[in-house]
Amino acid sequence: MKTTIQRGLVLRNESCSENYTTDFIYQLYSEEGKGVFDCRKNVLGHMQQGGAPSPFDRNFGTKISARAMEWITAKLKEARGRGKKFTADDSVCVLGISKRNVIFQPVAELKKETDFEHRIPKEQWWLKLRPLMKILAKYKASYDVSDSGQLEHVQPWSV
Repeated sequence: MKTTIQRGLVLRNESCSENYTTDFIYQLYSEEGKGVFDCRKNVLGHMQQGGAPSPFDRNFGTKISARAMEWITAKLKEARGRGKKFTADDSVCVLGISKRNVIFQPVAELKKETDFEHRIPKEQWWLKLRPLMKILAKYKASYDVSDSGQLEHVQPWSV
């Protein structure tokens, strides 16, 4: 780290060792790097919002981690021998699903499309289906999206 290396990344599988835990590695690098570099840790599974991961979540996690490593490798190959730094807009991005595709999306684009207070997209396609869902749930409602009328639950007929 005292040489030309500017950043480092340590990836660790949660089951790789009983002794070399994430906390141990973090403490080791923090202690050894005092005055030379700083250290942070992040357990990706802890960043998840929601309960236990589903099979889809685990499969998707594997796919996007492989895709991210391919992207990082390609960026490093592009920069090899040129001393290029990753400061272009396309290097500050997020990998995720958009319209059934797994894509890298620049953070600058996401900023325009995100409701940061509620941590959701500003435009959510499925909200257009709410009137239909209310009809299917037997609420008295029209399919007119502009109708904000009072909803009243339909009572079952008694015989």
